Amino acid sequence: MTIRVVVADDQELVRSGFALILDLQDDIEVVAEVGDGAAAVAAVRELRPDVALLDIRMPVLDGIEACRAIAAQSACRTVMLTTFDSDEYVYEALHAGASGFLLKDVRRDDLVHAVRVVAAGESLLAPSVARRLIEEYTAVTARSAAGAGAAGAGAAGAGAVSGERLEVLTARERETLLHLGRGLSNAEIALAMVVSEHTVKTHVGNVLAKLGLRDRIQAVICAYETGLIAAGAGGGSAVPPSRE
Repeated sequence: MTIRVVVADDQELVRSGFALILDLQDDIEVVAEVGDGAAAVAAVRELRPDVALLDIRMPVLDGIEACRAIAAQSACRTVMLTTFDSDEYVYEALHAGASGFLLKDVRRDDLVHAVRVVAAGESLLAPSVARRLIEEYTAVTARSAAGAGAAGAGAAGAGAVSGERLEVLTARERETLLHLGRGLSNAEIALAMVVSEHTVKTHVGNVLAKLGLRDRIQAVICAYETGLIAAGAGGGSAVPPSRE
């Protein structure tokens, strides 16, 4: 099965370079190259690709708004591209529906791998981008707490909400969500929980389905938003390890 891709970047050399790398693969076909977000949305609507590579900063319509429109109008999955790993729009882009986030200096093999992973329904974050996501969420949480003027009451309220939302999960599924929030792969989760990768896949699927999450990226966000992992706590949690 051929993976159909739209590449959107306002820098022609970058756009053409990514397209050339992808077109050289037997299982990938670049169906359109465009220079702005509005053209990307139109290309996705007309050509129905599997994946759209979107520069996060583009004229006419930026990558975030293009991503949001694509997610609302189609089943096409998006990978956001940026020049800097300190891009302040990482958190917003993931909330808009992005399934992956890569730096533009990504190695060609990693770019191809990312397209294949996202097309298969998974999600992917460059490690430095994952750190940025956590830092951004921590900053947002701190600003919200300061604005509320009552940090203690706010924390208690957040805990109650998270408890209610996560009640649908079993203890093992909560532990799986914790590891997802820390950015662990299925193989790493299997080692941490002392179970098979097949069992981990089952747990991950249950977590996503029960919480209404699209992919692992949303699971990372959920782990922080619900308080399962405390912002700024370095991935700590009160969930104890257990054996199956």
